[in-house]
Amino acid sequence: MKCLDPKTFRYRNVLVLGLAKSGKAAAELLLDSGIKVTINDLKADENSIDITKFKERGARVVTGSHPLELLNDIDLIVKNPGIPYENPMVAEAEKRQIPIVTEIELAGFLHEGNLIGVTGSNGKTTTTTLIHEFLKEDEQPASIAGNIGEVACEVARSTADEETMVVELSSFQLLGTETFSPNVAVWLNLFDAHLDYHHTAANYHKAKAKIAANQSESDYLVYNADDSAILNFLPSFASQLVPFSLQGKVEGAWSDEEWVYFKDEPVVKRSDIVLVGEHNLANILAAVAAVKVSGIKNEAIVKVLTSFGGVEHRLEFVTKKNGVYFYNDSKATNILATSYALKAFDQPIILLAGGLDRGNQFDELVEKLGNVKAMVLFGETAEKISLAGTQAGVQHISTVNNMKEAVEDAYQISTSEDVILLSPACASWDQYRTFEERGHMFKEAVHKL
Repeated sequence: MKCLDPKTFRYRNVLVLGLAKSGKAAAELLLDSGIKVTINDLKADENSIDITKFKERGARVVTGSHPLELLNDIDLIVKNPGIPYENPMVAEAEKRQIPIVTEIELAGFLHEGNLIGVTGSNGKTTTTTLIHEFLKEDEQPASIAGNIGEVACEVARSTADEETMVVELSSFQLLGTETFSPNVAVWLNLFDAHLDYHHTAANYHKAKAKIAANQSESDYLVYNADDSAILNFLPSFASQLVPFSLQGKVEGAWSDEEWVYFKDEPVVKRSDIVLVGEHNLANILAAVAAVKVSGIKNEAIVKVLTSFGGVEHRLEFVTKKNGVYFYNDSKATNILATSYALKAFDQPIILLAGGLDRGNQFDELVEKLGNVKAMVLFGETAEKISLAGTQAGVQHISTVNNMKEAVEDAYQISTSEDVILLSPACASWDQYRTFEERGHMFKEAVHKL
């Protein structure tokens, strides 16, 4: 297992703020590297196995509060990405000009091989997964990490020099970087999001832009040429620019009605691609561009795209029963994501939707429901979404108590070639612990039909 090199990593007294998964991995790495570690977590159980283990290894551990005196001998903070900068410890550290990073920064110090970073407001997980699958199919050593669920600094500890590390990067993670720089950066799109954390759209955009801020002339930035907000940042980057576009030919990845191209080279027939939806075509173009500049062969790209059915819970094809198609898009926790899913199909749709009520209305969904023949609704927002369906002229709208009832009701009214689509447009927390649990319940109900 690799450790941080004191010749390049100059910090000797580090505060790990917030344990969770990334904090534990960071603390273990720092302790293994011979660095003095302080751990501060507001809610951790002081008697837990993890806390006991860190104390036995010599870490100073403080739980239940954020005493500012912990900062007195600290020269770096490794912060859990979700902790806001208004946190008293973080705010005071900023006043004292103590650097604040996320564990992604540590991964950058560890991994010496090729690194591909992927960010964007939507599509990160699908694109990251596609890139990783392309590399594996081409028999290239590759690992996957980051916001996709694997802690980057933990994965980087076991990567080889010839290995490509593909990292999904959130705005929270990128904001906490200083020197981190992927060899290939992929910037998918830019919508206003997470403003409760970043406060302004400008702050959010700047956080995303950090994916390419430290790149050099030998690096590549794969970017969405159709996104004007991203285009505004391009003059500030030193890297080689590789566009992708849904709107026409570019000097990168693009498509016409028949083929996906890289520059002038046909790569794969669109009719052979399994993934559905225009938004997934954009993700495909970005992934193709990222691996073409990395030297991956077309044969590997074609093999993956003709078999890859999607990331779990993200417009995932489940099965076909008696001519009816079932898709699990439980990750669609907002109206925009559900709008993308609805746009992906030409067939009549029976939409399963509903969930946590965050106070918003669903007026924006009305114009997206033109191809929806029926809606089966559940959760706290069922009545609100029903109003949107009525306004859109959806003929059949019903409300059920749980996912099993939703699937059974939808299947009963379906006919051959219909799509039964779970795309809730809401978070899951009113009835389920996670969107994954909600998606699993959907698939279980489908398979029991």
